[in-house]
Amino acid sequence: MTTILRTPKTWPAILLPRDDRDPLDLDAARTAGAFEGLGRALHDLGSAGTIATLAAAGLRGRGGAGFPTADKWRAAANAGGADVVLAGTAGGVGMAVRRHVVANGYGADPSSATDRTLLERNPYAVLEGALIAALAIGARDAIVAVRAEATDAIRTLETAIARMIEANLAGDDLLGSGMSVELSVRPVQGAYMLGEETVLLKALEGKRGQPEQRPPQPAVKGLFGEPTVVQNVQTLATVPWILANGADAFAAIGSPDSPGTILVSVRAPGGSGVAEVPIGTPLRDIVALAGKDAGKNLKAILVGGPSGGILPAALGDTPYEFGALRAAGAHIGSGSIVAADRKACVVDLARLLTRFCADEACGKTIPCRIGLRRISEIGDRIATGVPKPTDLYLLTDLSMDVVGSGLCDHERLATLPFASGMRYFQSELDEHILRSSCPAGVCRPIAVAAGAAAQ
Repeated sequence: MTTILRTPKTWPAILLPRDDRDPLDLDAARTAGAFEGLGRALHDLGSAGTIATLAAAGLRGRGGAGFPTADKWRAAANAGGADVVLAGTAGGVGMAVRRHVVANGYGADPSSATDRTLLERNPYAVLEGALIAALAIGARDAIVAVRAEATDAIRTLETAIARMIEANLAGDDLLGSGMSVELSVRPVQGAYMLGEETVLLKALEGKRGQPEQRPPQPAVKGLFGEPTVVQNVQTLATVPWILANGADAFAAIGSPDSPGTILVSVRAPGGSGVAEVPIGTPLRDIVALAGKDAGKNLKAILVGGPSGGILPAALGDTPYEFGALRAAGAHIGSGSIVAADRKACVVDLARLLTRFCADEACGKTIPCRIGLRRISEIGDRIATGVPKPTDLYLLTDLSMDVVGSGLCDHERLATLPFASGMRYFQSELDEHILRSSCPAGVCRPIAVAAGAAAQ
């Protein structure tokens, strides 16, 4: 089981309970406040009030893009005509338009265990959030998509749903309101691309996992061509806390632009694990959670998973926040943070990450299918000491082409490892290209002598 890293007691805990209660103990969960948010959504706030509360709280999606949650829910509720009339007390929901909620718990990044950890340790928060989302947009079903190999998470969710149905917290007549929402778990199997929401929807439809052109967004045309809210499980697990504690309480946590907490998966030479941190926490402080030696001899921090940015140790004070990371050349992505010490080679790391992204690409578009492969090949040449004089120019031009013409964020973000490497570690690239030398002693490029070449 994934290690939960110890965090300061002054940091709020919204997603991961700090006690050792059984995650499937429904009575203990309700004693701790579970399903209070659902009751407020059903009996007090209604659809419009629920969405307005999330807007006031400033909740943004935790899946990497940071899109305002309220805007997405409002778009889905209004798609095809505003027929959601859940308001005040028990009210009904018109069903002129069929809608869906999909909780994305696939956790595509192999370096991150945040989503799986949440599903295993706090399943009721995710399921309650999915119910609230369904009620807010007028959906009758909410699907939790989970990686098929995550058997513990699947068993936990299925057991939790069964107990909720028995307690009248899911299925028909929720809490005596007359409302009905069907909860289900869908194990899905596929590649890294399933982290992209339109690819995940294709997989749920039993089709080939490839991204779709947007617009229209899934909130307007999603699962089976019907309005669908696709939301990361962390986002949904945050919703009940906001409804139970109020928008102002949530907005006071974390960054003014991105309130609340988020799960991060930290890997460092001193240790690894998952932690819940307030958004806006400096990268250096997050790395330090992995152990007292985690920040020793720190050289670089990979932020965002395989398609993340490689930032130098000098930027350790950068806030872990959507806008600040984008400005620095990284992104939140899968919630993965990997700290590298002086033994790591940035060139080798960038080429391995780019090769992974190229291998995992679905191949639907030429910039992704060919462009990422060419970038990977240039990285291999530089790392093995046989670069071409124009390789840095080619890297820059190819990256700009891929970003400018990419269909989805996978291909656009896959250029970040080398883009950030050229931005912050130019001298290390120059050592590889001009002197066929790897300062870290990792690549060990082969320099071809002039005499040997003449033979």
